[in-house]
Amino acid sequence: MKFDIEKLNKVFDNRIRVGIMSGLMVNETLSFKDLKDFLDLTDGNLASHLKNLEDSHYITVHKGFIGRKTNTVYAVTEEGKLAFKQHLAYLENLIKTLK
Repeated sequence: MKFDIEKLNKVFDNRIRVGIMSGLMVNETLSFKDLKDFLDLTDGNLASHLKNLEDSHYITVHKGFIGRKTNTVYAVTEEGKLAFKQHLAYLENLIKTLK
């Protein structure tokens, strides 16, 4: 198998975005606070990576309130699920080929 770097999704070339997507793939939704705690990130760092995933249409954002506190919740889109699964499948195939 010849390695075709173009088959790797550039959006997932960052460990933080992989972490966000991994969390969202196994949870229907996660709040900003949950993601921040899970990944141990600053607000700004997490926000920039979430914006990248949102701009790529891989996640959706729902802003609401719990009582008087704002609550931002994220979910993975069908497009995001497909893209992430394809990315992981290519990496798995590459690893198997190299063994």
